[in-house]
Amino acid sequence: MNNSHRQPVAAIIFAVTAAGLVAVPRADILEQILVKVNGEIFTKSDLEDRQVQALRQMGQSVDLKANPSDAQLRKMLDEITPDLIVNVVDEMLVVQRGRELGYRITDEQFNGYIDNIKKESKIETEEQFQAALKQENMTLADLRKNIEKTAIVSRVQQNEVVGKVAVSEEEARKYYDEHTKEFTSPQEITLREIFVTVPGDGATINVGLDEEARAKIDEVRGRALKGESFEKLAADLSDAPSRANAGLIGPLNLNDLSDDLQKLVGTMKAGDITQVLRAQRGYQILKLEKSTTAETLPFEKAREQIGDKVFAEKRRIEFDKYLQRLRGESTIEWKNAEIEKAYNAGLARMKGGSQ
Repeated sequence: MNNSHRQPVAAIIFAVTAAGLVAVPRADILEQILVKVNGEIFTKSDLEDRQVQALRQMGQSVDLKANPSDAQLRKMLDEITPDLIVNVVDEMLVVQRGRELGYRITDEQFNGYIDNIKKESKIETEEQFQAALKQENMTLADLRKNIEKTAIVSRVQQNEVVGKVAVSEEEARKYYDEHTKEFTSPQEITLREIFVTVPGDGATINVGLDEEARAKIDEVRGRALKGESFEKLAADLSDAPSRANAGLIGPLNLNDLSDDLQKLVGTMKAGDITQVLRAQRGYQILKLEKSTTAETLPFEKAREQIGDKVFAEKRRIEFDKYLQRLRGESTIEWKNAEIEKAYNAGLARMKGGSQ
């Protein structure tokens, strides 16, 4: 198989399995059940698959069975498992609800998914596709199950939650009034600098060298004020790295500058040159090239952005409520105390993050 095809296809297939779906088929052996959700089981091997997928998304490639006592690995697992197990249970509940509603994918829809995978991967033969499946230890039937679960979750969210969320004009206006800064472009300035270094270690001052540097910057400033090109002076005489760009600095967000520099620049007009400024390792003069004013986007022009922001937050809140209802209506039987503890910790963490 050509490696140029192998990796993209594997990446897409992994993206499907890493969405929280069990990817690896296994023989009918006795499994340690961790939890039953409305009678549907989730096993220790299922959890390990999810943990590996999560670690892969974090850029970690590990063998859980080969490194069971690795301290750093255990720390990572302790961090990811609470959220992971909450997501597992929620996914099972949502998929179960979707199946109750009769959601599934047709052969035509599944073939469409496969065609997209092949197209995005620029794969041309069935042999290359089958090899990519084998690389992920999957069959086409396994992939279909995972794609169908993803499609069911998406459809439940759309029909049970998203389709019922709307953003009123009053809500949009309220958000705009309370978050005006989000729609305000900051004032920006573009400067040119000429910097003269005082030789030394920066800890002590050699008075003679300091006076020479000051005399040099005074002379340069005088030449600039008499009309010589600031850009040429910067390119010829500045000790700063910006000399490569004729002293150009910016554009800069005015709010990112020190208070003293903000006050100084605030009194200048384009073309003005500052007095000599003392810097840590020398002397500096600045020329204001241009300055923009802060502008706030009118509500009418920001309306679409506002709608997206408010809608996303309302959707999150409503989906959280939906999941809470599904949890409350379900029968969750824990078979492992540590995993139940991780689940409760994950719920607490999510509740804290939503406040």
